[in-house]
Amino acid sequence: MTRRARRPPEAPAPRPIPPRILVLHGPNLNLLGTRDPLIYGTTTLAEIDAELVRRGGARGAAVETLQSNHEGALVDAIQAARGRCDAIVINPGAYTHTSIALRDALEGVNLPAVEVHLSNLHAREDFRRESLVAARCVGQISGFGAQSYYLGLDAALAIVERRRAERSPDA
Repeated sequence: MTRRARRPPEAPAPRPIPPRILVLHGPNLNLLGTRDPLIYGTTTLAEIDAELVRRGGARGAAVETLQSNHEGALVDAIQAARGRCDAIVINPGAYTHTSIALRDALEGVNLPAVEVHLSNLHAREDFRRESLVAARCVGQISGFGAQSYYLGLDAALAIVERRRAERSPDA
């Protein structure tokens, strides 16, 4: 009787690491739902965050959210995302028009970022039409209310998925 050598079972393919998206909300966005509902809508920030987490989860992604009225806290969050997150979705709020610090932080971490706004910046006051952070973002989505965030998340995930596919040995 001859014995055949058994082949060790093949190791299962490693599971891909879920994409991790950081969503940042700037000053006064904690007031959503009650602040100027004709401009910003009635959806609260908690509702937007819950929907972002739900949508991200449905696509196999982890979504982390943070709101701050303090520029330095947003800069710290952007810097902390380096090496931990795959992309950033950011609504800088009023810092859109004033913050070189946020612009520099986005540039410094070299992560794809999508800028989002609830209202259409270009249909508002002149001072709101210029974004200092837009040049350090892959794109800008504005004017769709809470949907701007969901479109921004979709865009960020598409960018991450495309980059992963390009780096894949099967590509």
